[in-house]
Amino acid sequence: MELISPTVIIILGCLALFLLLQRKNLRRPPCIRGWIPWIGVGFEFGKAPLEFIEKARIKYGPIFTVFAMGNRMTFVTEEEGINVFLKSKKVDFELAVQNIVYRTASIPKNVFLALHEKLYIMLKGKMGTVNLHQFTGQLTEELHEQLENLGTHGTMDLNNLVRHLLYPVTVNTLFNKSWFPTNKKKIKEFHQYFQAYDEDFEYGSQLPECLLRNWSKSKKWFLELFEKNIPDIKTCKSAKDNSMTLLQATLDIVEMETSKENSPNYGLLLLWASLSNAVPVAFWTLAYVLSHPDIHKAIMEGISSVFGKAGKDKIKVSEDDLEKLLLIKWCVLETIRLKAPGVITRKVVKPVEILNYIIPSGDLLMLSPFWLHRNPKYFPEPELFKPERWKKANLEKHSFLDCFMAFGSGKFQCPGRWFALLEVQMCVILILYKYDCSLLDPLPKQSSLHLVGVPQPEGQCRIEYKQRI
Repeated sequence: MELISPTVIIILGCLALFLLLQRKNLRRPPCIRGWIPWIGVGFEFGKAPLEFIEKARIKYGPIFTVFAMGNRMTFVTEEEGINVFLKSKKVDFELAVQNIVYRTASIPKNVFLALHEKLYIMLKGKMGTVNLHQFTGQLTEELHEQLENLGTHGTMDLNNLVRHLLYPVTVNTLFNKSWFPTNKKKIKEFHQYFQAYDEDFEYGSQLPECLLRNWSKSKKWFLELFEKNIPDIKTCKSAKDNSMTLLQATLDIVEMETSKENSPNYGLLLLWASLSNAVPVAFWTLAYVLSHPDIHKAIMEGISSVFGKAGKDKIKVSEDDLEKLLLIKWCVLETIRLKAPGVITRKVVKPVEILNYIIPSGDLLMLSPFWLHRNPKYFPEPELFKPERWKKANLEKHSFLDCFMAFGSGKFQCPGRWFALLEVQMCVILILYKYDCSLLDPLPKQSSLHLVGVPQPEGQCRIEYKQRI
């Protein structure tokens, strides 16, 4: 009997393995790979990622995988995939973002994983709905102080106006009253470095720092600033009730659980989280309101009914006042719906089945709030700015509309969402109470370059403001 040669056995074995892998891969979602090793379709994806995602959905269906920059990103766009993203124990939030945190704030992965849940619980508690009343007084005072710097009239880019208001207001409220710079040169420097850090944050989360010189410089500038100022920040307590600020509470946990070396890094991460989304949300809200005369008029009537018509008084805004001005809250939420983050993510830790496909462990499971919010099945006339759609939300019980995912969902929703909503509402109220405002430019397009966070405007949008008499 003639024996089969070892060469034939090896060939048959390789063929069987190949067929097995092919069969296995048949159950994976369609994959857009590109031809460049590691980079994949990174260049095409990076040019206009939101458009890339929607075109891929139209071409490949409700679930597909994109290979870019060494990552397999599997996007889900329909209910079954969304449910897995939100509820499955086979996907994990912390593991999905640990690399981003390490690259952007230099927080070691083991430190992040050890501290994240403790810090999240603290942040959620201090900025939760029960404690919001503790912020209203200081936010009002800080906003009035910054509005004084605008003078009685002027013309400037609306995005810059919002930055000049909310950078100091947020830092003074959540970090330390004396920490934000007060002289013009230092203020300009702060703005310059934060905008550079924020603008390239997404690139910094993926690429080596040596390729991002300006971003790396801004990151180091803030880490050095925190390292220099943390001793003073830790010892300065509130003059009113001796309470700790959000940053002080964060530093307490960091230093108790790890070491002082990590304190500047968490300061930087908290600063970015506090400013990167609230500022563009305030910009877009004001831009939408001012570009819709009927909504602007209705809001002004509401403000006049609560605070009177004159704009010279330094009014105090309470939570009761906000309840009487629901249209403003609806406008903020509708703005966030339209300008939601491009993606939120989880890491697949065990193979998971979605729509008869198997998503392998190691993939990043991606959900796009931006496109989900434009699905007419969930939001009729999705491209229109319609604040009245929020009448259906049970906001008294702190519930949003179904499929509204701008703040994430599940165990690790954005812990600062209620504070951010409060801050933006108060910013809108006090600007419109004090000034007659009008836009000098059309509503700008949004930047198409980024997926992380609320998109910035593309181009200028000037506002003219005059103090009410």
